[in-house]
Formats: sequence, structure tokens, C-alpha cells
Amino acid sequence: MAQQIETHVRTTSPYEDKLLALIEPAARDLGYEIVRVRLMGSRRKTFQIMAERPDGRMSSGDCEKLSRGLSPLLEAEDPIDSEYALEVSSPGIDRPLTRFVDFDRWIGWEAKLELDRGIEGRKRFSGELAGTEDNNICINLEGEEDTALIPFEWIASARLVLTDDLIRESLRRRGADEDELEQLEKALDDDQVEFVTDDVLPDADPDLT
Repeated sequence: MAQQIETHVRTTSPYEDKLLALIEPAARDLGYEIVRVRLMGSRRKTFQIMAERPDGRMSSGDCEKLSRGLSPLLEAEDPIDSEYALEVSSPGIDRPLTRFVDFDRWIGWEAKLELDRGIEGRKRFSGELAGTEDNNICINLEGEEDTALIPFEWIASARLVLTDDLIRESLRRRGADEDELEQLEKALDDDQVEFVTDDVLPDADPDLT
């Protein structure tokens, strides 16, 4: 039931629904969870698969393993009727929140939500995540005393808000060693951290069809 509710955030069209249904069992067998899929572009399409391990980590080596593991399935099933490039990436630091586990894993961290309908004339909200309850997202909204419960099925998009503290926490959860964390602290102190990129691995064969 939860996966059915979550699908609408992980995809944007019935076509992407079918792609997700095709690759998800194989990705799970390889030890990965699909965070989101997107089929982008017109003449030259890119099939982007955003994924992570059950512990929330995803290295460039993991991206490569998942790409190589899914390529034979995609070649055999040929689900995309034109030339495309396969791109496997991690969710990144200011990651999208697409599953119940994401909201539970990042309790206490700030997030932005956009709903598919208005609540008192508003569709966009931000606040501190407080987990989940039944099929609802719990969030402490700015300016509100009580924790709000928002039905997951109302969510159009959600992601963490990028801050220095989130960068530190994300690197810690990825297993960064003390030297890496010290280098990060120095870069943050010197205001030299301007952006953070995802771990992305384009498919080895850019002409995969």
C-alpha cells in the first residue's frame, strides 16, 4: 500500500510509472532502492534513475554497479522507443523526499513541501520534519504551534533545505572520515562551499536503445 501511495512522487507520468515498475524489482535484487525516475529530453532522451542503498548511502561505485546491473534488463525489454542515455545518480544532499522512509530518516531537519492542492490558499510549506503517522507526513510548520499532518498523497514534491549543518550531517552519514570532515569545516568557515553535486554515473554506452 505504501509503495502505491509513494509512486506519484517518484514519477511524473504513466510512462515513468511503467519504467519504475520494470526496474524496481531488479534494483532491489541488486541491493538498491529507487528514490525517483525521470525520462527527460525530446530528441535525445535521458533516463535518470536516482537510487540509494537501504542505509541511505550511494557512492559512485554503487551508481556504476546499479547501471551495469540494469542495462541488460533495459536492453532486453527495450521500454523506451527512441535513443536514450541511462544516468544513475545518488539523491544528493538537498535530496528529494519521495518515500515515507525519507521523512522518518530525516526527522528534525528542515524541508520544503509543495502540494497538489491548496490548504487555506497555500500550496507551499516549509518546516521541521517530525516523521510520519499512518499515511500522513508530520511537520512542524513555521509559525504554527501544533504539528501538522499532511496526507502523503497530497504531496507534489518535497526536498530537504540545503544548509551547512545538512552538508555536515550528510557527509557523516556517508561515512566521511575525520580528515574529510575537517576539510569541510575549513571550507565552510572560508565560505568556499558554493554548491554540492550528486554522484552521477552516465551509462557506459551513450547510445543505449
